[in-house]
Amino acid sequence: MEQHVLVVFPHPDDETFGCGGTIAQFAKSGVPVTYICGTLGQMGRNMGKPFFATRESLPNIREAELAEACQAIGIQHVIKLGLRDKTIEFEDPELLIDRIEQILREIRPSLVLTHYPGYAVHPDHNALGDVTIRAIARLSVQDRPVVYAHAFSHDSLDVLGPPDIVNDISAMSEVKLAAIKAHGSQSQGILARIAKGQFNEQSFESSFSHLLESESFWTYRFS
Repeated sequence: MEQHVLVVFPHPDDETFGCGGTIAQFAKSGVPVTYICGTLGQMGRNMGKPFFATRESLPNIREAELAEACQAIGIQHVIKLGLRDKTIEFEDPELLIDRIEQILREIRPSLVLTHYPGYAVHPDHNALGDVTIRAIARLSVQDRPVVYAHAFSHDSLDVLGPPDIVNDISAMSEVKLAAIKAHGSQSQGILARIAKGQFNEQSFESSFSHLLESESFWTYRFS
């Protein structure tokens, strides 16, 4: 049983879509979960149809959505780094590494969930995943937590091989779906299409259903 799980992602909703079911499993079994959330997703493109947000109001909306989603999946503590959305790659990496290292030493997690640097599509994903890995690498080998890295770029399977953790989350599907619904600014369009059965491609519906059935990770290997 894990002692403490630390989740490190840049945007509100990354924790839900990528590993919400896995987090819910840990929380249900009594494992404390802390989430380091890099930004408030203030540059997100989805603001509703019709619009329910402006660029100025979106951060507050997404912050409230994050709180609701975390409650749904059982995250007890959220640390907000207050970074600017879509600019993490331009932050001073050493300052971010210092900050994450401090948190690591304070809570001493046995497991970290983060993005696999270079294989997570969005520059924010890759940048925060990279500094997280570098912060963990500063710890002594005996103090390093295991890292479950989330990767979903088109070449991730070709380069990394198959994931070594494929976690069945079907028992947590309703919990994860509740968290997805909580992130309404990001999931509104997808959920509306599902409700109406409006799919141009069967693969779209299948891929969404897969989100509620399993979550895959690669164990990061430190050289």
